[in-house]
Amino acid sequence: QVQLVESGGGLVQTGGSLRLSCATSRGSFSSYTMGWFRQAPGKEREFVAYITWSTASTYYADSVKGRFTISRDIAKNTVYLQMNSLKPEDTAVYYCAASRRAGILQSSVLYDYWGQGTQVTVSA
Repeated sequence: QVQLVESGGGLVQTGGSLRLSCATSRGSFSSYTMGWFRQAPGKEREFVAYITWSTASTYYADSVKGRFTISRDIAKNTVYLQMNSLKPEDTAVYYCAASRRAGILQSSVLYDYWGQGTQVTVSA
């Protein structure tokens, strides 16, 4: 069973930065894709970014491109989401997810495991 635990959320002012972490329970994710999603109140869960564990290939939603960076640390079994130039519209619960599939994985239904989420609030 794969367990994902997010941390690093909080309250930040517009223009500020946060780094989210996603600690994983298993030792090898070599065939997995790791993604970040977010869900604001009253809205559907939306894709933010993903990274392939083996090659560190990345893909971003247009809304965060140039501001957010996804990365992974193999030794620590951890995935990160560095968020810069934050805006009030970035306010949401952020979720880490893992998929056993390959390809462009922007849909939440393609992910097999999910963390509990961490709240990010950006004040105006």
